[in-house]
Amino acid sequence: MAKKKTTKLDAYIFIDTNILLDFYRIRRTDISLKYLEEIEKHKDLMISSSQVEMEYKKNRQSAILESIGEVKKINNVNLTVPAIVSDAKAVEMIKKSKKDIDDQQKKLKERIEKILKNPSLNDPVYRMLQKIFKHKSPINLNRENKERFTVRRLALKRFMLGYPPRKSSDNSIGDAVNWEWIIKCAEKSKKDVIIVTRDTDFGAIHENESYLNDWLKQEFRQRISQQRKLILTDKLSRAFKLVEIPVTKEMIEEEENVIKASSELYRNKLLRDILKKWKESNFDKNDPDENE
Repeated sequence: MAKKKTTKLDAYIFIDTNILLDFYRIRRTDISLKYLEEIEKHKDLMISSSQVEMEYKKNRQSAILESIGEVKKINNVNLTVPAIVSDAKAVEMIKKSKKDIDDQQKKLKERIEKILKNPSLNDPVYRMLQKIFKHKSPINLNRENKERFTVRRLALKRFMLGYPPRKSSDNSIGDAVNWEWIIKCAEKSKKDVIIVTRDTDFGAIHENESYLNDWLKQEFRQRISQQRKLILTDKLSRAFKLVEIPVTKEMIEEEENVIKASSELYRNKLLRDILKKWKESNFDKNDPDENE
């Protein structure tokens, strides 16, 4: 049975900051740059803002330092062998390989340090995204766009009322600014909107599928249209496919790898936070001052 062809959407794409930071987590530079090249080539479809630019530049160094941590793990092994085989040829080969890894590891660390110090010269991700942030477009809410004042007022209002998208512990109106700008872009056009994010403030992610928050779905229909589409996805490759931006098999596979790695990091962080809270709670119970 022939596979049903997906209908091309006439849509804008909003790419959240957490997706932009993934370009530092993709292991293959050619794949990372391929995604960025397509974004730059189709920048007229990309909803952007100074809010996203700030969040990216605020968190960029942390994402790079994560990479340094991974580089340090590559050769974190001490070689100890029994004396009876210490002169074996295999041992010498392993020692030579370990030295080669040390040398390459040093080069990687030096390159990462250059990227940290001078991104405009040494960071291809930074250079590419600068083109997006500086692009003069009616859907780029940069600091020259006077609509930013209206958007901020609306964002502050929804934040004070507790409307999504926002975290329960959030003290920033950043997500609200992004949402109000998405609404404004939809109002000014007749296009659908695709939101690419792994931030669950916009909706739930369950078994490889994203589900838009119920209130945001209702709000979009009321403020924009019952017919217009608002699609939530955690995969940039899916957004590209929906508007017929070229995507290769390698691009899809690498993005899946990043999502799996990010999920594992999130689970590990969650477990560490739970353990920390448990220890703190246990410590308080054993505090003699608490029992007086």
